[in-house]
Amino acid sequence: MRNDRFLRALRRQPVDRTPVWIMRQAGRYLPEYRATRQRAGNFLNLCKTPELACEVTLQPLARYALDAAIVFSDILTIPDAMGLGLSLEEGVGPRFEHPVRSRREIEQLPLPDSETELGYVMDAIRLIKGELDDRLPLIGFSGSPWTLASYMVEGRSGSDFKLIKQLAYGAPDDCSLLLKKLSAAIIEYLKAQIAAGVDAIMLFDTWGGILTTPAYETCSLGPMTEIIRGLGDHEVPIILFTKGGALWLEKIATSGCQGVGLDWTVSLEEARHRVGDKVALQGNLDPAVLLTDPKTIQREVRRVLDDFGSGSGHIFNLGHGITPDVPPEHLGVLIDTIGDYQPSPAPSRG
Repeated sequence: MRNDRFLRALRRQPVDRTPVWIMRQAGRYLPEYRATRQRAGNFLNLCKTPELACEVTLQPLARYALDAAIVFSDILTIPDAMGLGLSLEEGVGPRFEHPVRSRREIEQLPLPDSETELGYVMDAIRLIKGELDDRLPLIGFSGSPWTLASYMVEGRSGSDFKLIKQLAYGAPDDCSLLLKKLSAAIIEYLKAQIAAGVDAIMLFDTWGGILTTPAYETCSLGPMTEIIRGLGDHEVPIILFTKGGALWLEKIATSGCQGVGLDWTVSLEEARHRVGDKVALQGNLDPAVLLTDPKTIQREVRRVLDDFGSGSGHIFNLGHGITPDVPPEHLGVLIDTIGDYQPSPAPSRG
């Protein structure tokens, strides 16, 4: 692979500079993405048309010196394939026509076939890999079981999570059954992505941070650890990202993943001290910084780089996805700053 900085950093091997990719780097902040989405008609059509998914995956690579691509898709592909009636509306977010609220509904959930019901994702991966021509690594992904379950039970985004928490705390056996079904589906889904050609995997645990520590270990980290084990001997590194998960860094680092994604609520210096050399660290600029000005962006990017320090094992990213209102040129400032800057010496490690 001509540019393997991302994979080398994920394996904590030496790199010539800190690699960078951005969560949601193919997205609404880019005018070319908005044009392609308009051609698609809606977001789901865009996801489910492999040629268009390939097109938008490659768009940010034409603008920026990024070190990885991530396949354009959505974390809710599996619940959608389970027949829950997913709709995605601009300004509203995801909705399910048939949310899962009872044990009977959980038991009746089908396990989708990754090469049929979810075959459009694999087709997109194969197209993207062909276009990349071994130039950059491609990241595949899934939502975590807990995050998918949260949407499936609540039936929508922007909720207060009362229903999924009622299930987790009041009907733990039912919740466990749902999480086990989702874990099994995710394992097969990610195996299919690996077979189609992805070079790394990321698990997005968007809602793990809403839980108590015992519930996080049982409902979120436990199923993700089972997924990592279930992927077996595939030589594809895995990044685990729990938004709001700083409290549990040490536990996350022992899950079997190769990288831990961090939001902006914990410093890289602290995280590096706490996990030592167990895993690489990814993050963790606050996306709101990209709404400021070039000088502020440069300052904050350098602060993040200095926070980690020199040495291997850091992948620069945001602490969450880039927002639609970011000027595209501001992301260019971020990437240029990384290329031009040498971090200060590494802090002592635990």
